[in-house]
Amino acid sequence: MSAERLASGDPAPMINDPAATEEPWVLPSTRKVGILSLILTESALFTIFVVAYVFYMGKSLNPPYPKDVLEFPWLGTIALLSSSFTIVAAEIMLRRSHRLGFLLCWGITIALGAYFVYFTAFEWLHLITVKNLTIDVNVFGTTFYSLVGLHLSHVFIGLLLLSIVWLLTFFGKIPADHHEHIEMISWYWHFVDVIWIVVVTVVYIISVRVGIN
Repeated sequence: MSAERLASGDPAPMINDPAATEEPWVLPSTRKVGILSLILTESALFTIFVVAYVFYMGKSLNPPYPKDVLEFPWLGTIALLSSSFTIVAAEIMLRRSHRLGFLLCWGITIALGAYFVYFTAFEWLHLITVKNLTIDVNVFGTTFYSLVGLHLSHVFIGLLLLSIVWLLTFFGKIPADHHEHIEMISWYWHFVDVIWIVVVTVVYIISVRVGIN
C-alpha cells in the first residue's frame, strides 16, 4: 500500500475480491432469444391443434375411421428423426472447419427431410384416392389433415432454411465461423422433430392402436 493511499485514507483493493475479477454481464444473444420465442409460440399453436384432435377423437359419425385407413409411418418417421443426428454431425463438422463434411451432413439432412415430405405426400394421395379420406368427409379427416398438415408446413420451412444455407455455403457466401446461425436453424429442426413425435403418438398410436373411431 502506497504512502499516498495511506495518507488519503482510501481503502486498498482486496486482491481476492470476487467483484474485481467478475466478468461484466452482457445481454443474451438476440438470435437465441428470438428462436426460443418462436419455438414457444409454435409450441402453443401445436398444443391447440393436438388438443382439438384429441377432443374430437372418436366423434366421427361416419367412416372412414383412423383404425381403418392409417398405417404407422415407419419410413417417414425414421427419416425425419434420423435427420436430427445428421444436423448435429453437420454442426460438429462446422466447428472443426471441415467445409466438405459440413456440406455432406447438411445435405443428408435435407435429403432425409425431403423424403419425409415425399412419404407424407404419397400417404395423403393414397388416403384421398384409395381410402376416400378427405378433409371434409368427417371430423377425423378435418382434424387429421389440419394437424399433420400444420407439421408438414413447418418441415417445408425448415427445408427452405436448410437449402439456403447449403447453397450459400457451397458458393462460399457464409463465413466458416458463423456457428450461431447454423445452431439456431438446428434448434428449429430439432423442434420440428420433437413435434412429430407428439403428432405421430397421438394420431398413429393412440387413435389407431387403441381402436378409437
